[in-house]
Amino acid sequence: MRYAVISDIHGNLEALNSVIESCHRSGVDSFICAGDIVGYGANPRECLDIIREHRVISVAGNHDLAVAGKIDASYFIPEGKAAIAWCRKLLSFEDFDFLNALPLVLKNNYLIIVHASLNHPERFKYLYDIINATDTFYLMDRAVCFIGHTHRPQIFIQKNGRLFFSNELSIELSTGCKYIVNVGSVGQPRDSNPMACYCIYDTDLNMIEVKRVAYDIKSAQRKIIEAGLPEVLAYRLASG
Repeated sequence: MRYAVISDIHGNLEALNSVIESCHRSGVDSFICAGDIVGYGANPRECLDIIREHRVISVAGNHDLAVAGKIDASYFIPEGKAAIAWCRKLLSFEDFDFLNALPLVLKNNYLIIVHASLNHPERFKYLYDIINATDTFYLMDRAVCFIGHTHRPQIFIQKNGRLFFSNELSIELSTGCKYIVNVGSVGQPRDSNPMACYCIYDTDLNMIEVKRVAYDIKSAQRKIIEAGLPEVLAYRLASG
């Protein structure tokens, strides 16, 4: 099985389309999303349509739940709150029902997926470093856990009781190890690389590869500005 694992699309249709096309060229069997389909970008409805069309298995991100009204948006940055309010006016009843139904955690025989961390997933804690990864490793009953939320691709490894980063973002899985894989962001990268980011997990080859793909950033920026959303949400796409 070849999974495409995506996260943090944030209403960026141009980035999502480029990732979907790249995944099809790679011979992907199934899509999984670690949340935040909406928020920030100008095409939340179209992105939700694509997620449904491709039967993407998805968990809830904090922006998804804030738009759906399931969590308080008061702690979001001003630009985030503005985008959430804008999305609420735009989405359909079908869209709200879809977002409301998203679970916090999903798992199958091969993997676990959660937006932020397994430790209190409803709190959406940022998992940036090994210290914060400890609790999630402890709660893992699968070898691989995919996450998003930070918008930065990273791989944490637990081996023989020790925790460390992988220096590579393309790795072969080893028996007896556990892996937390942050798949970065499709629509709002924040690792100084503006290209859309996603991950391929090949369960037959036991390989994980974080990939980047170019997209039409200028079109995504233009639509954000034309929609009347905060302009910083457009400008930061170019810098990643």
